[in-house]
Amino acid sequence: MPNQPAWILIFVGILIVGVGVVWLLAPSIPWLGKLPGDVLIERENFRLYFPLTTCILLSLLLTGIIWLVRFLSR
Repeated sequence: MPNQPAWILIFVGILIVGVGVVWLLAPSIPWLGKLPGDVLIERENFRLYFPLTTCILLSLLLTGIIWLVRFLSR
């Protein structure tokens, strides 16, 4: 990608739209955040939730997308 400000602004705009679409669709995906391996600890006055498997899955997905974009831009 050329180092022109216009391309950077277009990329940032597409990224913001993508985050907005995910934000709108995330509540309609019932399994997101409730995968096996997500840690939930509940005590009397304490609740800890760490979506470990969800984080790993999203990391792999984003890594694949970034790899694909870099591969196709050559």
